[in-house]
Amino acid sequence: MAPWGEEYSVALAVRDRREKANSAIYDAYTKLADRASRSTPTTAPPSGAQSPAAAARSPSTTDPKKQSKGESAQSPHDLLALTRADLSEAQRSRSELQDRLNRTTADLEKLRKRNTLDGRRIKTLEQDATHLQLRLKDRDEELRGKAKLLDDFQDELASLNLQLNMAEERTGRLQRENQELVDRWMVRMGREAEAMNDASKYS
Repeated sequence: MAPWGEEYSVALAVRDRREKANSAIYDAYTKLADRASRSTPTTAPPSGAQSPAAAARSPSTTDPKKQSKGESAQSPHDLLALTRADLSEAQRSRSELQDRLNRTTADLEKLRKRNTLDGRRIKTLEQDATHLQLRLKDRDEELRGKAKLLDDFQDELASLNLQLNMAEERTGRLQRENQELVDRWMVRMGREAEAMNDASKYS
């Protein structure tokens, strides 16, 4: 059982025990109240006369031995006052328990609502996490594909640079060979022109 459920059950058990314990006080109070209402005279005695109960309580007409014996025993009024005090204490205790029960119930409702909201939020966050994991997996695959394309491009670029360097070297060699051929041809043509000039002088 959840902690709040245990606290709620304990509060209910304490309340039941308190109410059952005070039921005897309620019954005693009811009996004493009925007894007091029956023993109280409904009409006031004539002036100057005492009721039998008052005469019995009067110190002037009471035997000292009976008076000392009566002082040791509690009168119904004392029992009634004591019962009223116990009842007041029981009512105060019941009010405190009711307040605690109300607070516990309110806290329980708050926890239930919070638990419901937290459960919904957890479910939403789990769905978001699953969606983000799928997107991250897609991005990882995309990055691996792009990294492979980049490696292939770099390999191809290095191959093209190598071919370009070889072509430039070949072009430079051909240009030098061509220039040498042109230079030799120019030298030859110059010699032939000089020979022709010399031959034309002697003709």
